[in-house]
Amino acid sequence: MTGRLDGRVAVVVGGGQTPGATLGNGRAVACAFAREGANVLVVDRDADSAEDTAELIRQDGGFAVSHRADITVEQDCASILDAALAAYGQVDVLHNNVGIVPAGRTEDITAETWRHGFEVNLTGMWLTCKYVLPHMRTRRTGAVINISSMAGLLYAGDNITYSTSKAAVHSMTRSLAIEYAPHGVRVNCIAPGMMDTPMGVDATARATGTDRAQIAAKRAAMVPMGHQGTSDDVARAALFFATDDSAFITGTVLPVDGGFTLRAGLL
Repeated sequence: MTGRLDGRVAVVVGGGQTPGATLGNGRAVACAFAREGANVLVVDRDADSAEDTAELIRQDGGFAVSHRADITVEQDCASILDAALAAYGQVDVLHNNVGIVPAGRTEDITAETWRHGFEVNLTGMWLTCKYVLPHMRTRRTGAVINISSMAGLLYAGDNITYSTSKAAVHSMTRSLAIEYAPHGVRVNCIAPGMMDTPMGVDATARATGTDRAQIAAKRAAMVPMGHQGTSDDVARAALFFATDDSAFITGTVLPVDGGFTLRAGLL
């Protein structure tokens, strides 16, 4: 059976998995790309976690290798392209799925919290693009998919670092889309909403000391469709942007949120 990504190479940055957590977006996307025929390079700062994802793909009959890289270190970002070329000889898809949620209002956070939030959520993503995009430009083909958040579209209360850095990802996505469109490279962004993922429910439960089920129920009630999204919802959106189904789409920020952003806009 022919897959939509047969013969293509996909790099998934942040493709590992938090130990003991529910399935996260990065791992789900890596597995979805592999099921559609892509050769996958799984990148994560946790080498064991990256290898676990790669092994999961191989057990399912796909092709994957792992690579350790910390996107806050420029040399590590540069190494991602080298690892992909060594394993597969090319890169067709770059999926950036790394982020942290540094909570705090303006007067409560430190300058270091602000700097680190932007270093992880924006600068690291820019660095992976900086080193992979010239390769795609030379080949005159490629798809970049950045993960941001609905927090980049809306007021995010006590998460000014998170929401501002995610809004910057949207701006960067649009800038890169225009810069590389003449070279056959598309750059798009996915903005997940209330998701049942480690960064969503699990992180909130740990931070507040609240039962996970209570957090999940509260979040689901805020979504017009009546339930949270899953990592599979993000993976399906990523597949759309990675494949020829979106061949004439670039510079788009796609909310995957069950209507949450629309409802928030009416409040």
